Amino acid sequence: MPAPWLLHGAAWPSMAQHSHAYLTIGRRPGINSQRRWTYNTADPTSTWSLPTSTSTSVFLLLFLFFFLFFISTSPQQLSSLFVVISSNHGSYAEDRDAHRHLRAAARPVSFMVFESSFVFTDRLDRFINNKFVKGTEGKTFETINPHNEKAICAVHEATEKDVDLAVAAARAAVEGPWRKVTPSERGRMLTKLADLLERDIETIAAIEALDNGKALSMAKADVTNAAGCLRYYGGWADKVEGKVIDTDHETFTYTRHEPVGVCGQIIPWNFPLLMFAWKIGPALATGNSIVMKTAEQTPLSALYVGNLIVEAGFPAGVVNVISGFGRVAGAAISSHMDIDKVAFTGSTVVGRQILQAAAKSNLKKVTLELGGKSPNIVFNDADIDNAISWVNFGIYYNHGQCCCAGSRILVQEGIYDKFLARFKERANQNKVGDPFKPDTFQGPQISQLQFDRIMGYIEEGKKAGAKVEVGGERHGNEGYYIQPTIFSECTDDMKIVKEEIFGPVCTVQKFSTEEDAIRIANNSSYGLAAALHTKDLNTSIRVSNALKAGTVWVNCYNLISYQSPFGGFKESGIGRELGEYALDNYTQIKTVRIRLGDAMFG
Repeated sequence: MPAPWLLHGAAWPSMAQHSHAYLTIGRRPGINSQRRWTYNTADPTSTWSLPTSTSTSVFLLLFLFFFLFFISTSPQQLSSLFVVISSNHGSYAEDRDAHRHLRAAARPVSFMVFESSFVFTDRLDRFINNKFVKGTEGKTFETINPHNEKAICAVHEATEKDVDLAVAAARAAVEGPWRKVTPSERGRMLTKLADLLERDIETIAAIEALDNGKALSMAKADVTNAAGCLRYYGGWADKVEGKVIDTDHETFTYTRHEPVGVCGQIIPWNFPLLMFAWKIGPALATGNSIVMKTAEQTPLSALYVGNLIVEAGFPAGVVNVISGFGRVAGAAISSHMDIDKVAFTGSTVVGRQILQAAAKSNLKKVTLELGGKSPNIVFNDADIDNAISWVNFGIYYNHGQCCCAGSRILVQEGIYDKFLARFKERANQNKVGDPFKPDTFQGPQISQLQFDRIMGYIEEGKKAGAKVEVGGERHGNEGYYIQPTIFSECTDDMKIVKEEIFGPVCTVQKFSTEEDAIRIANNSSYGLAAALHTKDLNTSIRVSNALKAGTVWVNCYNLISYQSPFGGFKESGIGRELGEYALDNYTQIKTVRIRLGDAMFG
């Protein structure tokens, strides 16, 4: 069990560049979590009047830390204790919104509280068997704040041995206590977990915005949607049913939908918490156990949820969370002989590797939700204001880091010039900046690697002869920020038209007829999503039927509901996430035939 006591500490600079100590001592959730004591040295009415120097604050924090160490029942209890000391004298004004949100969101949890700038922490461990345990080899990696390019904390890097331990825990659970839990009880646990996400929405959203760089408002929406997804699958848990098949008078035949077993799940960095929920919801509803690998860029929210897994009542080993790199931990999951199914969301390149590894090992079941280069078609009769709003949202939402982003914008020639001029104005209005600013729409890209990749595509587009209508440059001097970018005068053979960029970059192309639009839209190796904007119902149905995409939006974009299936055609994936269809990914159908007659034949 994690240590019941926890410590939050931060040194806060005043306007005169002096530090104040902000201390909170509380209990972890579920253990008198409403009892908290706060002593603020900046407040003369506080019970304790503490010196305000940074050194004294640090001394006090260290004293309390060692006090906790000695009263803890075991060193293992302290392994999940997360102490943060932040002393930021130079850039407080710049980061004050992040500080304010993170401090306001902080509730007693078993292992973390964040501040946004210079952070020194204990290392985050793996979550296996409902405990936080250290990595087998002690390797760590840093997770980076994309807003200021500084390390947030160190996280234990999972090795093949760590994957083996997580798989063993998952196997013991699915063949032991988890197997005995009724479907209704599984549903109750999922619903409880959804409630806990909503309870901790401020904390989780702040962690997500810090670790991923997405706007805080969007991070909160992700938490709400994740909770809704879990609650939806909680409702499905006791409704996955077989059926009786009337074959003949002498045989009683029925089917059962049984759990696959141990599921390896590998999630991306663009929607860390939401993808976590998409994966675990149907898997847990149908009685499977999980080994979850987070993206190395964004491990924090999933590790936080590990605490909530325990609080929701899931047996040990049902959900295990490890953090690491694809070339080691991801490869170990894909090829593991004791994993029965792999679900992956990410690039098509990696999806191919996972499919090959699954085939070469135990031919495990595979679900892949992969890349896209989605067309967004605007016809002459479209409501142009509505279309521009949705086109803007379709490409720049989540900084363009969406697999289904509408990055190929096709506009009919009758409104092309008007649309392009208005779209440029709209893109320039997008607020790019600090995720914790209330008016921010577009935050930073996830990493230096991704920043360089996107800028490389922008330069490639310029060299190929495409015209930069908006953006095309870095935004600011710090953080992985890129200006919203629009290219025109593009041809089908350009890389910026053919390849997934995964950033705030789009191309605008002109078409003449409906047939022309369909041909251009389908001229892609991807088929994840598409959209069209028109006032004509017949056109919307006709074109939707002709587009080779797993999801087609009409007069909107990026509207995804957990009740509806989501997945791709062609090289955009295998299988479907969400909705009732996702349950099929995590069950095996067994046919049972009982002979009723006495004779072998007749």
